[in-house]
Amino acid sequence: MAIILFDDNARNTLLPLTFTRPVADLRLGILTIAEKWGKHLGQNYSFLTEAYLQPKFPIAYEGDNLFVNGSVCPDADLVAIIAELQIGEAIALDDVLIATRLNMADAKAFSIETYLPDALKYDREFVRIVYPEHIFKKNDTELRKDFKLLTDGRESAEMSSTNTIIGDDFFAEEGAQAECCTFSTINGPIYLSANTEIWEGTNIRGPFAICEHSQLKMGTKVYGATTVGPYCRVGGEVNNAVIWGYSNKGHEGYLGNSVIGEWCNLGADTNNSNLKNNYANVKLWDYTTNGYRDTGLQFCGLIMADHAKSGINTMFNTGTVVGVNANIFGGGYPKTHVPDFAWGGSEGMEEYQFDKAMETTARVFARREHRSFDEAERGILTEVFERTR
Repeated sequence: MAIILFDDNARNTLLPLTFTRPVADLRLGILTIAEKWGKHLGQNYSFLTEAYLQPKFPIAYEGDNLFVNGSVCPDADLVAIIAELQIGEAIALDDVLIATRLNMADAKAFSIETYLPDALKYDREFVRIVYPEHIFKKNDTELRKDFKLLTDGRESAEMSSTNTIIGDDFFAEEGAQAECCTFSTINGPIYLSANTEIWEGTNIRGPFAICEHSQLKMGTKVYGATTVGPYCRVGGEVNNAVIWGYSNKGHEGYLGNSVIGEWCNLGADTNNSNLKNNYANVKLWDYTTNGYRDTGLQFCGLIMADHAKSGINTMFNTGTVVGVNANIFGGGYPKTHVPDFAWGGSEGMEEYQFDKAMETTARVFARREHRSFDEAERGILTEVFERTR
């Protein structure tokens, strides 16, 4: 059976994070949403998303196809009900289609509107990611679920005796390395993926996860619930942040209540505010309305899309949204909405020349031997540039 993870209208409210990926490719907890469903239902999953994303995230049909909403995170109850769906059946909560099972012909003509009206009604709570801030807000819940999913019935690799581990919910995969570090699981679990390095003097309070081939530099301070994605290097102080793959925050500076996309780089002493001086609710730029939306949150920091970068000593105000391939530098606070492919800072922004941006992106990819800046990657950025210029 093919698992097809489809985008719904959450894709638009999650912009700019979803300009460069399907919704199900969002990472929170330890795994991406797609990887979570893969663990529960089988690894044969693909994506139904925007046409310009399909070359990188192709769709694969079979005779039997299970469509699952990519903004929905699995749990035991949902998995049990979805696994029992028969061909032609669907389940939904209010106006949200959760899943449907279709034959080949119907699968190729799939639309949410077709199957939503007659769907079986689901009446239990579940985690759904609709706005960017949901990623760090729900990270605690999803990290605990993923930790149990990945470690249940298994034993952690042994760690060096120079470390101090407080509590029992600690798990390290083979190849994880740490010396002279403190890990406290009193407030939540800690998970170290294979081939990760936690450098000397680092202090971590769970919930926390670090994905494969990532590093925390000496003296890093991490507060939960925080996730560091694969192939990252992180230092300084981090609190309730989700950093996706291939991104670096290699120096001192504070990052809190934030989401950082892939291939981002935060220059030395980059800091973000996560609390307004008047303690009012934080508003975030919303791409669907071209205006600011009240998040209802008192703590909300930086939302940064893929390939964005900040120069040294950059200051981000509370509730700043940075678009794809933006390049921010200079003194003072940039505006709380930095457009996609913007170049500049508090003194003004101009368009980041596309060819120059692609030259930088190619150099960044070249640093990773197992990744290449191919036509699919370039095509995605070309489309984002044209849509947002």
